[in-house]
Amino acid sequence: MLFKYSKLLLILLISASILSCKEDKKVIKQTEVPFTKEGELTLYKTTTDSTKVVIDIEIADTEYETQTGLMYRNSMKNNQGMLFVFDDVSERSFYMKNTKIPLDLIFINDSKTIVSFQKNAKPFDENSLPSNSPAKYVLEVNAGLVDTWKLSVGDSIGYTK
Repeated sequence: MLFKYSKLLLILLISASILSCKEDKKVIKQTEVPFTKEGELTLYKTTTDSTKVVIDIEIADTEYETQTGLMYRNSMKNNQGMLFVFDDVSERSFYMKNTKIPLDLIFINDSKTIVSFQKNAKPFDENSLPSNSPAKYVLEVNAGLVDTWKLSVGDSIGYTK
């Protein structure tokens, strides 16, 4: 009789532990990636050669940084951006995988002149966002700022680390 109760108790304990494991949902919390100012970038209007706007920038110049970019960020201030710096001048293509905030992408050649834009890139969209022109730099800012700042192809940048 004791053997029957021991078996029954063992079965109940195993069942309870299995059921409690199913109810124990694990929540993975994403660590917030903070903005780290690494320099300042100035946008210049070509027609007047005057300063259009100055923003704080993070600089992505390693392979890991250029592949990760602004992924996993929850927000970014309008006076902030990320400048991608590449070793060569080439047609570039970006996508918004794991990027939570809508962005404007500004493609810039090796003379630091704006050559093209991709405006209002949608969060998490994995479609290609091509430069359509050779670029050495890419500046990512909050969506809508290209229009707010009235930037044009031919405007230029300067930056300091």
